[in-house]
Amino acid sequence: MLDIFAVRAICLDLDDTLWPVWPTIARAELALQGWLKLRAPGAAALVADSQARAALRQQVMDTHPALHHDLSHQRQALIRLALHQCGEDTAHAPEAFEVFFAERNRVDFYDDALPALAQLAARFPLLAVSNGNADLARVGVDHLFAGSVSARDAGVAKPDGRIFAAAASRLDLAPEQVLHVGDDPALDVLGALAAGMQAVWVNRDGKPWAHEAKPHATVSHLGELCAMLAGAQGLKAP
Repeated sequence: MLDIFAVRAICLDLDDTLWPVWPTIARAELALQGWLKLRAPGAAALVADSQARAALRQQVMDTHPALHHDLSHQRQALIRLALHQCGEDTAHAPEAFEVFFAERNRVDFYDDALPALAQLAARFPLLAVSNGNADLARVGVDHLFAGSVSARDAGVAKPDGRIFAAAASRLDLAPEQVLHVGDDPALDVLGALAAGMQAVWVNRDGKPWAHEAKPHATVSHLGELCAMLAGAQGLKAP
């Protein structure tokens, strides 16, 4: 059961917690392909093919195993490799990545997300803790967050306890004073629990819980979390 009175700050996952990530990535892939098609048609065809793209990604990961957690590095290296394999100008890689990254940060929030973020930010410091590479400023919600810790920042990805420890340190709090909220049972919930944090599972699809260790609470949308916290701390639920 969630100990609401112990919570002094909230960590939030981003992708698939605040917005659905795969439609965003699909749009970014199309934007990248369209940009490359005008400048490097061979690479454009290569990254448009899902099997070829997967092979490129695997080659990048095999070449740079210490950077598996850094999705921006992976993407830039994939673009550069595609250009190289097609004999096209690898100098296009930085601008091509920027095209992808700009679209990657044009997200469509879940309906409950922005009202809940405003509600939560009025009472708690919020910290984004994500394995992804979304940029809070580009997304347009940096004013609601005290900061962020990404896998790239921490050098490890969730569920590694070091990223959660980095988040608690960034907040200058003990792990048990931090509530982590996210959609992924293993990466978010089990990772946070193992790090000593309380954890709330955002289960938008009504999936069954399949692990022995359980979240302190489960919500189907972030409005439920606001209402839960409002019950004990005098917040007005959205």
